[in-house]
Amino acid sequence: MDFLFSDNAAGVKPSAIREILKHSSEPGMIPFSAGNPAGEAFPVADIARITNEILKKEPVAALQYSVTEGFMPLREKLADYMGKKHGVVKDFDKIIITAGAQQVMNLTAKALCNRGDTIVCENPSFVGSLNAFRSMGAVLKGVDMLPDGPDLDQLEEIFKTDKKVRFFYTIPNFQNPTGLTMSLEKRKAVYALAVKYNIPILEDNPYGDTRFKGEELPCIKSFDECGLVVYAGTFSKVLSPGMRVGFMIGHSTLVDKVVALKQTQDVHTNILSQKIAYDFMTKCDYEAHLKMLKDIYRRKAALCMSEFDKYFEGKIERTSPEGGLFAWCTLPESVDMLSFVNEALKLKVAVVPGTAFLPDESAKCSCFRINYSTPSDEQIIEGMKKLAQAGEKFKW
Repeated sequence: MDFLFSDNAAGVKPSAIREILKHSSEPGMIPFSAGNPAGEAFPVADIARITNEILKKEPVAALQYSVTEGFMPLREKLADYMGKKHGVVKDFDKIIITAGAQQVMNLTAKALCNRGDTIVCENPSFVGSLNAFRSMGAVLKGVDMLPDGPDLDQLEEIFKTDKKVRFFYTIPNFQNPTGLTMSLEKRKAVYALAVKYNIPILEDNPYGDTRFKGEELPCIKSFDECGLVVYAGTFSKVLSPGMRVGFMIGHSTLVDKVVALKQTQDVHTNILSQKIAYDFMTKCDYEAHLKMLKDIYRRKAALCMSEFDKYFEGKIERTSPEGGLFAWCTLPESVDMLSFVNEALKLKVAVVPGTAFLPDESAKCSCFRINYSTPSDEQIIEGMKKLAQAGEKFKW
């Protein structure tokens, strides 16, 4: 049977990361390609206890349909917590609970973009968001990443010259895939440009609570006095990705439209998962849990970077993440990146080719992404040794 796909569907390809993750599940494969939180970070005992209590005390409410906006006590808790800790909830804002932060990207693009409109993204950027934007028929324009965040001159040039820009998508904290963090000065400058040209910002912050080094920086949303910033948060990196609980904080006019759009997709986010997230925030020591996460990632990142430098210092450049799950590695110009990635696969080591993260899919890239949260310590040590073996086939 031959199907005639819609224009939007025709432009969507399988996620490069998901395809590579197939290799990650092969026996003996070392998964530097993954993006999963560390297994030891999951509060399994607390989640089991909370789930059991919910199903005993209110089984029907936990298993029944619920409201699209999300579980009211969770929304109220998030408004209080995010307002006090991060200053991101304004008087004109509302909160909607989503199926992970990924749904925030999809629904924001769906609400704001017509086919052919422009979405400005960091270059490189998170492939899941890029594909969500492509599925809306958007034109993606990339702004190069510098050590302290996106290139402001490039950003303003696009804002100034492209009248079809609908929003700017950014990951200010421990960016995926680079691990870079946007400076305070640049955060303020990005917001000032958004105000100057009246262009919304979609601020994606899945890794903000994983900072294990350096100084906390305010969210761009905390500067927002015009309702231009949409904030995407999630429990995926701090509690459990499988629960699929995220949230969007944005101007009430936009959130109301997103609520209507979400009703056409999944009606509401899993209510049992929402109740678990609420109980975890209110009945457990949430801040102690976050500290435990940071300790885990501080140790794993230090081990991974140390092993990387043992074999590659002076040969492959890398970023130095202060949080999050990733580092970005740049090969010498003489080395073909895809050939290097394939040599690593032959040795049972999976990394993600940098081309997966480019807004312009035809652009060249000499970089690859590594993840240090998923592999065990033993896999990190062995994996770096094997990556070095793969590199022996190339002239550094």
